[in-house]
Amino acid sequence: MATSMVPINNHDQNLETYSIFWLDALVHNEENKGAQKRLRAIINQLRTFVDPNEFMGHVRVIREGDLTILIVSGALGRIVVSEMQKLRQVSSIYVYCYDIAANKEWSHPYSKVKAVCNNLDELIKIIRTDQKSRVRVEEPIAMKIFDRSSTEMNGDFLHFQLLIDVLLKMKPNEQDKRELYELCKKQYKDNEGEWQLVKEFYEKYQAKKAVWWYTRECFVHRVLNKALRVQDVDVLFLFRTVIRDILEQLRAHQCERRITVFRGQIISRDELTQLHKSVGNIISMNSFLSTTADRDVAIGFVQNSLKSKTSDDVVPVLFEIVADPRVIRSSNGNNRGFADVSGLSYFQYETEVLFMLGSIFCLNEICHDQSSADATMSIIRMTLCSDNDNDLKQLYDHMKNEYHREETNLLSLGEVLRKMGKFDLAEKYYRRLLSELPSNDHSLSQLYHNLGMVADAKG
Repeated sequence: MATSMVPINNHDQNLETYSIFWLDALVHNEENKGAQKRLRAIINQLRTFVDPNEFMGHVRVIREGDLTILIVSGALGRIVVSEMQKLRQVSSIYVYCYDIAANKEWSHPYSKVKAVCNNLDELIKIIRTDQKSRVRVEEPIAMKIFDRSSTEMNGDFLHFQLLIDVLLKMKPNEQDKRELYELCKKQYKDNEGEWQLVKEFYEKYQAKKAVWWYTRECFVHRVLNKALRVQDVDVLFLFRTVIRDILEQLRAHQCERRITVFRGQIISRDELTQLHKSVGNIISMNSFLSTTADRDVAIGFVQNSLKSKTSDDVVPVLFEIVADPRVIRSSNGNNRGFADVSGLSYFQYETEVLFMLGSIFCLNEICHDQSSADATMSIIRMTLCSDNDNDLKQLYDHMKNEYHREETNLLSLGEVLRKMGKFDLAEKYYRRLLSELPSNDHSLSQLYHNLGMVADAKG
């Protein structure tokens, strides 16, 4: 039977965390149109506005966890900046104007205003430099906490672990590769530089280069991280081959000795409060976790960001992680490796230890670094856990047995999604499988049964 492509409903969706919103009455003149192309090479999604009310309306509805960079003219900036300063989704604001002195005067009280410029080349250079610092420490980390008192939270925690396990076991095919290509084509067709990288990835990607692609400053890293953070199943499904290839590279280069590594990060005060309440509990990092063995380097990333701190709602933290490879070797399935990827990375001059997504840690303590020049930095000390070392094992094994099949396929994925309450997604992947199976396949009865359960659940 012919295979059908299942549409991914994100024609206007930003597959990356960051966007640029530009408000200027002259935003569509020829000079500014040229600048827009250059800005898209830094942050792909760029939206332009001439009306301040329309501009503010679109900024207010940006998805939670996503961040935007604002460029405003001097005249319109006076109208919108006071309101934009209050929004968590606004990372930074840049004023592009004629009169620098006058616009510095009114914008001075607003901490999110990073620069006031009257030269486009200078503006783009500043945004490019700032963005490199931002993505290292400001992009949210995807974390899940195992709370012994919350059945609902633990279900979310376990189902994501199970979802990744199912995706890792599913066989790739050429249709998935084509769909990923078409998805990225829609997203990057107006971004010539990134579009060339998409074509290079499609034509030349190899399993042995998975970490190289992930650590490269390109769409692979940005789209995959966003998909993991928001649990975009459609995108993760298409990227599952890359995820599995990264796992295999981490296994092949697994660290052989106990290490202590660090990651500097900016998090919200609410997140820090939640972490304080979770000391002694288990945390799953639901994305790849990049760390360094050099404590000073990790602190340096945070301190550079703090120089231009834009909000009192965020705080600097330093994750200090102890990881023993014996923990990995004692785990069933060994799906949680970590490795020094310096020799595999696109940036081979950087010392980087990468942890597999879904790695589980015990949150030991949170304290302050009294030896630091900035003693307000919280130190979050964690230890890598084995799948066998925590209270999750019995619950997880029980859930895993519910989906046990001779072959992990779209039926398995649909069952996990159904259990997660993602009924529309479950139905979509069941129907995808229905279009692929021959009319005499033995799985059809189970498939129709599951479609019936989804229909009942949806009412």
